[in-house]
Amino acid sequence: MYEIYIANNKTEKLLKHYIKERQDIATKLQRLRHSPRTEIGAHPLHGRLAGKWSCWLGSNIRMIYSIDDSNKRIIVEAVGTHKIY
Repeated sequence: MYEIYIANNKTEKLLKHYIKERQDIATKLQRLRHSPRTEIGAHPLHGRLAGKWSCWLGSNIRMIYSIDDSNKRIIVEAVGTHKIY
C-alpha cells in the first residue's frame, strides 16, 4: 500500500478543505493508496505534465500527483478544478 504525501502547504490546505466538504473524498484517497494507477479514474498526463498522474475526486475536483514506486509514495502536487492543468 502506498502512503500519501502532500507536496506543499497550499495543496494540503485545499485537500483538507475538500475532505471536510465531502466525506467521500477520504474513501477515494484510501482506494488510491491501494492502486494509484487504476483507481478513481487515474490516468497519466502528457505535455508539460508528462510523468505525473491525475484522478477524479469529485464532480469538478481533480488531483495531480506523482508516484514514487521505490518508496511506495503518492506525492500530491495540486488539487482543484480543471484549472490546475
